[in-house]
Amino acid sequence: MPVFVYAIYSTTSDQIYVGITDNVSRRLNEHNRGKSKFTQSFIPWILFYNEEYQSYSEARTREKKLKNASGKLFLRQKLTDFNSGNT
Repeated sequence: MPVFVYAIYSTTSDQIYVGITDNVSRRLNEHNRGKSKFTQSFIPWILFYNEEYQSYSEARTREKKLKNASGKLFLRQKLTDFNSGNT
């Protein structure tokens, strides 16, 4: 079963959240219904980036990279591309 690393953006707080799931649409819905403690204060969220992996360990490694400084810069660029329609 594929595992996804995803990045969502809060339009109210200009924050990016990175996570792992096996169902991106379900997880985004959970974030927007306040089911996650970290994200519930910053609703609404939009999905702007995701990657598919074949194992949880691969996805977890990538998630950690996206949460470091260079990963945050990468995601900010992806968000800029998404907002300008260059995805």
